[in-house]
Amino acid sequence: MNGTRRIRVLIVDDSALIRALLTEVVGSFPDLEVVGAAADPLRARDMIKELNPDVLTLDVEMPRMDGLTFLERLMRLRPMPVLMISSLTEWSSEVALDALELGAVDFIAKPKLDVVSGLQEYAEEIARKIRMAFRSRAASCTQGEGMVSPVRHSGKLSAPEKIILVGASTGGTEALKVFLEPMPEDAPAILITQHMPEAFTKSFAVRLNGLCRMNVKEAEEGERVLPGHVYVAPGHSHLRVTRNGTGYTLRLGGDAPVNHHRPSVDVLFQSAVQSVGANGLVILLTGMGRDGAQGMLQMRQAGAFTIAQNEATSVVYGMPRAAVEVGAVDEVLPLDAIARRVLERLY
Repeated sequence: MNGTRRIRVLIVDDSALIRALLTEVVGSFPDLEVVGAAADPLRARDMIKELNPDVLTLDVEMPRMDGLTFLERLMRLRPMPVLMISSLTEWSSEVALDALELGAVDFIAKPKLDVVSGLQEYAEEIARKIRMAFRSRAASCTQGEGMVSPVRHSGKLSAPEKIILVGASTGGTEALKVFLEPMPEDAPAILITQHMPEAFTKSFAVRLNGLCRMNVKEAEEGERVLPGHVYVAPGHSHLRVTRNGTGYTLRLGGDAPVNHHRPSVDVLFQSAVQSVGANGLVILLTGMGRDGAQGMLQMRQAGAFTIAQNEATSVVYGMPRAAVEVGAVDEVLPLDAIARRVLERLY
């Protein structure tokens, strides 16, 4: 480790088997250290005070207090990076989305059948997400209560064929809410690629639709792109946009992952280079990795206006940083300023 301090992890799970497996898996990495394991949130509360861990892994269904209740109290009283590891997150997208909304950095679904071999197979992903959580800004998604006021505009689009393209990953579920809530109901169409498992994207779109003035839905193959609508890439397919006469059409593809992701932000952005070009406004929000940087650069070179979320408001400043480093970004803005700047460019 060359003198570098290891990341201290506290495991919280009511299953003795899971606690033992996670302790073995996490402890097998030289940069990670399991400092304790708790069977319920009340014991975890005491161990956090005693051990001061860097990252918490947390189950949902536990005795004495469920994981979501504990997470809400933890983020209010002692914010810290939390990675949800629970079987519930696989079949209950609402639980996973609730956890992210409450401040969890990310989640991993426990394997349904062979837990022992399954968790061992997930070892690299678990370690990667613990490292990411450690580097993240815990509980950075402190959103205000109620709806955000709509952004005022002149009422006439400068170019009706404009389209807004957005990419996001870790921390993006809450960042997208902040960006979308102020958007007026007649805003240009918004196409979103958010790194998210297949089971979650439809529920995520439904949740956003209940919060936003625009109509939000999961994208469908061959769908016509309409103003006032937000289209979320389904978790099983890349999302592309093509030109169709005077309008645009959505295309879904189950081809190989790009940058280890399907859907990939680069795939969406690169599909828009020829079909949208200078009519695009391209936004890259919080996320781990480099997905979207090259596609954003190509869109900027095609005449699109590009914005990256700044480091201070990003849960993980990976994707926006990568875009800045390759010269793909016109402006770097705090999250709560992006919607207003986009509409200043449109109206």
